[in-house]
Amino acid sequence: MFHLGHKGKVGSFTQILQIAIQIVNDMPNQIINTPHAPAPIGPYNQSVRAGNLLFISGQIPLVPATGELIVGDPKAEAQQCMLNLQAILTAAGLSFSHVAKTTIFLTDMAYFSDVNEVYGSFFGDTAPARETVAVRGLPKGVNVEISMIANFE
Repeated sequence: MFHLGHKGKVGSFTQILQIAIQIVNDMPNQIINTPHAPAPIGPYNQSVRAGNLLFISGQIPLVPATGELIVGDPKAEAQQCMLNLQAILTAAGLSFSHVAKTTIFLTDMAYFSDVNEVYGSFFGDTAPARETVAVRGLPKGVNVEISMIANFE
């Protein structure tokens, strides 16, 4: 039995866990944006915290400081996508070690190994779950877009 600290009631670990889950579920979503990553190009935010999870919108290789779009070199595109994601993680007080899941979108699977090389350099031994999907096209004609889900725990 555990003490809940609320009105002197005592409950089991399962009851405490259920209360904690309810508290998290009742929390409103929190928008987290940063000027160090590209501003959204549509009706969405850079990231949304829902409970202990941070959902980061897909990032394209747009340099936030200059507005320059990097297109044509898959490694350079992946590098800028990862820098944008890093800026959003940092704004949320997180790092790549908190990332649980990523999705990489490529316009051509021929870019897979180049993008994988750059992507892997940001994670080391803490690589998250991931899928890579070939798509017909991406915003602004880029070849690489990456989204993430991170955990605050």
